[in-house]
Amino acid sequence: MPGWRLAKLSRWYRTVPDPPLPNAPPFVNGVALLEGEAGGDPARLLAMLHGLEDAAGRARPFPNAPRTLDLDLIAMDDLRRAAAPALPHPRAHLRRFVLQPLVDVSPGWRHPVLGLTAEDLLAALPEEDLPEPLPE
Repeated sequence: MPGWRLAKLSRWYRTVPDPPLPNAPPFVNGVALLEGEAGGDPARLLAMLHGLEDAAGRARPFPNAPRTLDLDLIAMDDLRRAAAPALPHPRAHLRRFVLQPLVDVSPGWRHPVLGLTAEDLLAALPEEDLPEPLPE
């Protein structure tokens, strides 16, 4: 993506769909840490991510439909933003499938609003539907 480079990539994790979808296969989740464009525009970055989804054949027939690729913008430094795209992602702190790979690429990452680390947020979640690391 122009202006951005991949700094780190987490392990891949097999997870159950959230929310649960009938007859849906497991999902594969990971986190990529990007560097570039200090003060970059989150809406522009998200538009680039959506372009990658479209190129991978992503269809959006209904909310939370099974998908070939789903790229979310979780956070940009300490930016807090209520307008779309909301930052940090409004549900990231509730999702093991986000937090576990986030710890891989950014141990000690601190939620800009809650002030808690990803490790603290993980510890507060129920231990159900744990992400399963895929072999490297």
